[in-house]
Amino acid sequence: MIARGIGLIFSLAVAVLSAIVSVLAGRLYIQAYRVALPSFFVEKIYYALFAAVGLAAGFTLASLIYRQVVTFDLRRIPVREKVAVIIGVFIGLGLTSFIASLLRGIPKFGTPLVLVVGVICVYLCVAIMLSMKEELYFFFPGLAANTPPEEEEEPKQTPKLLDTNVIIDGRIADIAKSGFVEGPLLVPRFVLEELQLIADSSDSLKRNRGRRGLDILNQMQKEPGLRVQVLDGHPSSGSRREPVDAQLVRLAKEMNAAIVTNDFNLNKVAQFQGVRVLNVNELANAVKPVVLPGEQLSVTIVREGKEPGQGVAYLDDGTMVVVEQGKGYIGETVSIVVTSVLQTVAGKMIFGGIQNGTNGRQNNHREVSQARRRKRAP
Repeated sequence: MIARGIGLIFSLAVAVLSAIVSVLAGRLYIQAYRVALPSFFVEKIYYALFAAVGLAAGFTLASLIYRQVVTFDLRRIPVREKVAVIIGVFIGLGLTSFIASLLRGIPKFGTPLVLVVGVICVYLCVAIMLSMKEELYFFFPGLAANTPPEEEEEPKQTPKLLDTNVIIDGRIADIAKSGFVEGPLLVPRFVLEELQLIADSSDSLKRNRGRRGLDILNQMQKEPGLRVQVLDGHPSSGSRREPVDAQLVRLAKEMNAAIVTNDFNLNKVAQFQGVRVLNVNELANAVKPVVLPGEQLSVTIVREGKEPGQGVAYLDDGTMVVVEQGKGYIGETVSIVVTSVLQTVAGKMIFGGIQNGTNGRQNNHREVSQARRRKRAP
């Protein structure tokens, strides 16, 4: 909000100044060329049009300049480009001062021509010096030695936009801390507002999920190696009446950013519109250990399966294991042999059978029978 207020004040100040200059220019034009206006009322309309054009032009130009200044990061510019810009500005100003002595003799238009020629000379000199920035190392050999390698050529990183669901999910915090996600993590203002709306919900389940998401964001911002920022006031954020997913896709297309989510529908819609998507669920499936048919696993059967005689177990990463003839081993830890692996949209499923299950169960029955006989014996 502070940045918006400063930008508004700056734009209004420049707009008023531009309107005053526009009215003065119109008056000078009337006096210089002796333009005859039919009445005093028409003259006021004439000046009002000049003021309106000056206001619109000044406000638009000031807004564009302020947005460029706010999003501009001077630290990312390599040292050689900074030196090239400074040298180009000084050469342009020197060339302007030389030409100004010739232009000031022109009546009425001398000073405006000096300003126009000065802007053109500075721009051309800066552009020429930027095209010759590689040759600066020949004239300034110490520049290459003192330039840090990360500042000389910094790799371009794609910004990542966080979705509401992936924030509430919480796994993005561990993924970001592990270093697998590079670049700035951006939380759009409309995503933060939706998260706050969920946290203020009357439903206790939604309220807890929203508060969990806010806690995860605060935790990520406190991590020293993470760059988590709230994206506020971006010109391409879209309409507030638009759904959050649509605003997120629109913003990602305008910024050339990637969307981090675990929402299946948002993933498909964004990919259809050519937006890069980083799906946390796909990452989780990709890092699960590979299990091949014939391998042995030790699992604990927790419940009955859908088919007759089946038992269901789970690995540490949540992968479902369907055990044939495992219904009688519920609550027990058994050794199984993997028979097949099925990859579905929801995840991976492993099918297997109990290794020597029948023999082991018969041996257990024999030991129990022998113990009972020993107790009955006098």
